[in-house]
Amino acid sequence: MAFDWSQYLTLAEEILGQSTPLIDRECRYRASIHLAYYAAFVSARNYLQDRKGCTFSKTGRVHQEVMSYFSKNLDSDYKRIGQNLKNLRTDRNKADYQNCVLDLAKKSHKSVKRSQEIISLLVKII
Repeated sequence: MAFDWSQYLTLAEEILGQSTPLIDRECRYRASIHLAYYAAFVSARNYLQDRKGCTFSKTGRVHQEVMSYFSKNLDSDYKRIGQNLKNLRTDRNKADYQNCVLDLAKKSHKSVKRSQEIISLLVKII
């Protein structure tokens, strides 16, 4: 059975909602951004592979290829998915690679909302 990548979004939501002192807030914010991105990205990639027959490179370029497919489509839902993926990836790269990220809490909550929207749109366009 295939892994349900949207579970990453559920985990991101749970991480944001926890108030355990064992995990620092910044770590929770960074992890939720990371998970929200991958929940949306892999769900979008799998949609294109399974529903549209698309094939993608096996390199890091796949992220741009998936975003481009959605962004270049004339349908407004597709464009919205593409824009949200772009914004999510920007914030995910900051959270994963930069030592200092401004407005991390705000970015984490926005990332979860964007991921939710992408997954909802994917269900809608099926």
